Amino acid sequence: MAEKNKSLAQQVDELAARLKKLETRLGKANAPDAGSEKGEEAVSLCALPEVPERTFGTEVSAHRARLIRWIDKKWVNGTRLHYYFFDSGSYAGGSDQQEMVREGFEVWRSLGIGIAFEEVSNIADAEIRIGFLSGDGAWSYLGRDAIDIPGQHERTMNFGWDLTRDPRGVDTPVHEIGHTLGFPHEHQNPFSGIVWDEEAVYAYFGGSPNHWPRETTFHNVLRKLPAGEVEGSAWDPDSIMHYGFPAGLIIEPEAYREGLRPALGLSDHDIAEVRRFYPALEDARNARLEPFRLEFLTLAPGEQKNFNITPQSTNDYTIQTFGRSDTVMVLFEEVDGQLNYADGDDDSGTRQNAQINVRLQQGRRYVLRIRLYLNYASDNTAVMWW
Repeated sequence: MAEKNKSLAQQVDELAARLKKLETRLGKANAPDAGSEKGEEAVSLCALPEVPERTFGTEVSAHRARLIRWIDKKWVNGTRLHYYFFDSGSYAGGSDQQEMVREGFEVWRSLGIGIAFEEVSNIADAEIRIGFLSGDGAWSYLGRDAIDIPGQHERTMNFGWDLTRDPRGVDTPVHEIGHTLGFPHEHQNPFSGIVWDEEAVYAYFGGSPNHWPRETTFHNVLRKLPAGEVEGSAWDPDSIMHYGFPAGLIIEPEAYREGLRPALGLSDHDIAEVRRFYPALEDARNARLEPFRLEFLTLAPGEQKNFNITPQSTNDYTIQTFGRSDTVMVLFEEVDGQLNYADGDDDSGTRQNAQINVRLQQGRRYVLRIRLYLNYASDNTAVMWW
């Protein structure tokens, strides 16, 4: 409504400002990349925090494990992610840097995806807690790993240098937010065919300005992701999730021996992938889930189904899936026109079914979202609440 009330002059001024930003970015895209020539100064790059690798019991097949790894960092579509900027102490950043991160969220939001972003002033309301601790590098936890970080005052994302001086501009926050959405480093795609000069890679990232120990370089560059984490996704050297590399680090493919420089901005592949996992939502078309009525799910791996739930009485309820399948199930409650997280469960890799036990209020609207990893038997998967 506020947008409609803006004067024509205000809208023209805003358009001019956006065009100026675009021209600045295009100018940077046509300029030589930092690190594009031998001896040229290297740039600081993102180092993902290490978390324990997920393991599975012997009853989980390799195929089932691959599909779980492909999906389990992603949020259910329709999630509203709340982000918070530390505003005091060593984690605080200047308003100009905060604004660049806001622009990064806007780049993803403008694609019309099914994930919403909302800035909050109370850290207790935030899944994404953003700091600007100088010298600590740029990093973000990968997707749903962020909600497992203990301690309300711990960061889940950091920018360790002045973003306003970064030649990549808004691409740096866009990259970190891509990790928050569950997308890993593209240069670690096992289908890339990259053969590294490993000692040259260790020497490059061990030097200024990154000063990474060998284990950090291995984790963020040389380590190939399990094939299941990308599930056959073709390598995209222009992805926003791809590092740029100077000459002398890549042996094969031969075309990149003199360096690999991803184009600025989101690639077509980035846009297609984020829309595949997070397509635009139309809540009005959700099926209504009636109590005590089994609703069968016909879903392919990675697909999702959404249901509206409106209880006729205030009471304690159980919502559960049935069948031999791996699912993640999340319940949202509508509050002041927005869907807020209420509860959830993930049964992937177990013999259990996803189950939510929750108190629902009469007349309120709830939305249940179920994403399928895999039906690991020939039976269908179903859901019911009572």
